[in-house]
Amino acid sequence: MYQRVGQAAYKANLDNTHKLAAHLKHPENSFKTIHVAGTNGKGSTSHMLASVLQEAGYKVGLYTSPHLKDFRERIKINGEMISKRTVSGFITKHKSFFEANELSFFEMTVGLAFDYFRNKKVDIAIIEVGLGGRLDSTNIISPEVSVITNIGLDHTQFLGTTLAEIAAEKAGIIKEGVPVVIGEYHEETAAVFEKIATAKNSKLHKAFQSKGALLPSDLKGDYQKSNIRTVQTVVKLLQQKSFNVGIQHVAKGLQNVVENTGLQGRWQTLQQSPKILCDTAHNKEGLAFVLRQLQQEKFENLHIVLGMVSDKAVETVLPLFPKNATYYFCKPTIARGMEATELKQQAENFGLNGVAFPTVKKALQAAKKRARPTDLIFVGGSTFVVAEVV
Repeated sequence: MYQRVGQAAYKANLDNTHKLAAHLKHPENSFKTIHVAGTNGKGSTSHMLASVLQEAGYKVGLYTSPHLKDFRERIKINGEMISKRTVSGFITKHKSFFEANELSFFEMTVGLAFDYFRNKKVDIAIIEVGLGGRLDSTNIISPEVSVITNIGLDHTQFLGTTLAEIAAEKAGIIKEGVPVVIGEYHEETAAVFEKIATAKNSKLHKAFQSKGALLPSDLKGDYQKSNIRTVQTVVKLLQQKSFNVGIQHVAKGLQNVVENTGLQGRWQTLQQSPKILCDTAHNKEGLAFVLRQLQQEKFENLHIVLGMVSDKAVETVLPLFPKNATYYFCKPTIARGMEATELKQQAENFGLNGVAFPTVKKALQAAKKRARPTDLIFVGGSTFVVAEVV
């Protein structure tokens, strides 16, 4: 499993996905879709879109990754997770095919999602890219709209070492004649998107140029503004395609994302006094947004419970963290987890000081014990750290 193991589980082609789709009699052709890629924000954007469409009365499938607590979070219809029986039944039915073709965890999961959405006759499904775009297992759909939230330097061992190279991989989801929405502007990537969209006869819509008022959302954090703008741009395109989605549905959908979809871990408040916040941001661009937001909070002292995965280029993200905080370094309980003592050692090179703890739970307990009611505790650095506290 890529989520737990990392690079060794990554497959850089769609051969198995096409084999599986044929084996399942192409479920991906049975429902409409929106395809969402991007370095950051694609999860929030996908959940916002699902919530808006649910409010408009559609039966909405939602495929996302990774999950926080339960594998079934990845596959939902109108906010309800796929049943355990459906998952086990699908695996049992197709097990010999999976084994014979050595399908990956992600390939099987995509097949399961598409088969489930077909069987449940969803009106539309929001499909979040797992990694990259061009070679991602989800990239066998022909969506109503393609969405690329933003581009950042993450997963460079797979996608390229420059923003332009990574943009080209993400732009692999742009399909012939299908409109594409770009969430954020980067000087290095603009020409890439223009070139590929032109080659595919795909009209390029730049959400970052949208002049309309931004509607509020229950997903807090300034970094959500770009995602909201992207969602509002996508909705306008859906309206042109005769989807019955009004401004009232957009407004209510954006305000009820958590309730409608069950999304967790995005600038989420876990308790008050002392206030505990968590966020799943884990790469340079995402953490930069979150840490700027953190400095806008009111607190006496700042405590940061921090853990990362071992394949993370920590030297690119540790300089972003504030030096005037007490750190509680920890290891998420997965094989990829970076040892807390190693993270502590690396962090000290950037003036970040604290104590190492063997688990996330013990680190958070120590922070809560030390923090005063007027202090702030932030938990993050990795999706897997947040998964252990929500």
